[in-house]
Amino acid sequence: MLIDTHCHLDAAEFDADRARVREQAREGGVRWIVIPAVGAENFDVVAGMAAAYSGCAYALGIHPMYVDRARDDDLALLRRELAERIEDPRLVAVGEIGLDFFVDGLDRERQERFFAEQLALAREFELPVLLHVRRSQDTVLKHLRRLRPPAGVAHAFNGSAQQAQGFLDLDFVLGFGGAMTFERARQIRRLVADLPAHAHVLETDSPDIPPAWLARGRNSPAELPRIAESFAGLRGLTIEDACAQTARNAFRAMPRLGSLAAGGEDEPGVNRPS
Repeated sequence: MLIDTHCHLDAAEFDADRARVREQAREGGVRWIVIPAVGAENFDVVAGMAAAYSGCAYALGIHPMYVDRARDDDLALLRRELAERIEDPRLVAVGEIGLDFFVDGLDRERQERFFAEQLALAREFELPVLLHVRRSQDTVLKHLRRLRPPAGVAHAFNGSAQQAQGFLDLDFVLGFGGAMTFERARQIRRLVADLPAHAHVLETDSPDIPPAWLARGRNSPAELPRIAESFAGLRGLTIEDACAQTARNAFRAMPRLGSLAAGGEDEPGVNRPS
């Protein structure tokens, strides 16, 4: 079973052919797609999309790159949304949240405040988190150790082996996607090859982080099968074992997703496509 644990299917890049993109991914074996929010303006959008397309789940959160444009009361809005939707089985995490110390001009103090408050919400509602961790691994780990949310996924992981172990020690899994398909991405490829079997999940981060064969083209969840082949090759696994291993890890990191899959709710026709 292939699971795209991080895909912005709601992005404008998919407006012209979103239903076809989802169908192409399904035809390639992608059974589940997790769609994270980035801010209050798309909470309803990602929830509605997960309801409209079979094999989709969602997360609600405020992305660190959107914190500067967010209002302070968006955190209260997020709490209300989580409270209202907590019985929705397709709500599987709080995300995308985290810290971005790569982009110039972002307010680090405000990022950390929003991040800490969202980790507290994840703990309150017993939901895992989908983490954005860009040049901020040690600071993210500091907050995780202090607030102890119910684990989750460190998406698009690109830290050191020591930092990777820090996340694994907190029961997180690490997301790998298109970046590992580039031969020059030596550190990422070493992590894929060397970390233990329980460490990895697969993702696309569509429409971003395209794999090597797309160069600068639009990424999509339909690329996940080839990404999985790259992962299997680096690990020395069959594609079947690679898919099974990463699916188990995804379900452990996001138990609600595992419950959905066990219930067969990803089957075509369960939801009415829009």
